[in-house]
Amino acid sequence: MGVAAESRLRGAIVPVTPFQQNCAILWDDVSKKALVVDPGGDVDRILAAIDQTGVTVERILLTHGHLDHAGGAAGLAEALRARPGAGAVPVEGPDRRDEFLLNGIAAQAAQYGFEARNVAPDRWLSEGESISLGAHRFDILHCPGHTPGHLVYVNHAARFALVGDVLFQGSIGRTDFPYGDHAALIDAIRTKLLPLGDDYSFLCGHGPGSSIGDERRTNPFLRE
Repeated sequence: MGVAAESRLRGAIVPVTPFQQNCAILWDDVSKKALVVDPGGDVDRILAAIDQTGVTVERILLTHGHLDHAGGAAGLAEALRARPGAGAVPVEGPDRRDEFLLNGIAAQAAQYGFEARNVAPDRWLSEGESISLGAHRFDILHCPGHTPGHLVYVNHAARFALVGDVLFQGSIGRTDFPYGDHAALIDAIRTKLLPLGDDYSFLCGHGPGSSIGDERRTNPFLRE
């Protein structure tokens, strides 16, 4: 009797938009089923990366409603659904509290001199829920402050998290928006991310990733 291959979680990063946002493609290396996280724009570049990896995208996930994270979601979903034999490719997340941001993407993009479309997710997500990619489960944490409805996706088996613009290598998310809340952001990091454990690695929305332990020790925003 043959032994089934062990499923592993694989990933690729596609920097998109002038803001160099880290769009992530994650997939199960046995089934080749995939999800795309935060397709902020440059849809053709994301599609090329999907084709290069040879995966089939099952869903699009959003961490929050900012233009550079969600501006390409509607176009990518349409392009994937139009492919021969494709099934539904839903857009899921963020928390409903970011709905006003998703409704303002087109207007915000116009201010920067380019085009993007508003996004109406097929499903809002909330803390306590989880999403699956084959055998891989991502638990959902609500981490507000950068935006009211910001979500973080945690894969405990891989000790890995997608944190969007909550936490960065040596920094934290901006809170100087009218809806920003610095105290809420710090509280979310301290009560939800740091307890994950020092050995958890994370991918953030911009720049290089890091680990919870490195940020606990060196991030100036997290010092007492």
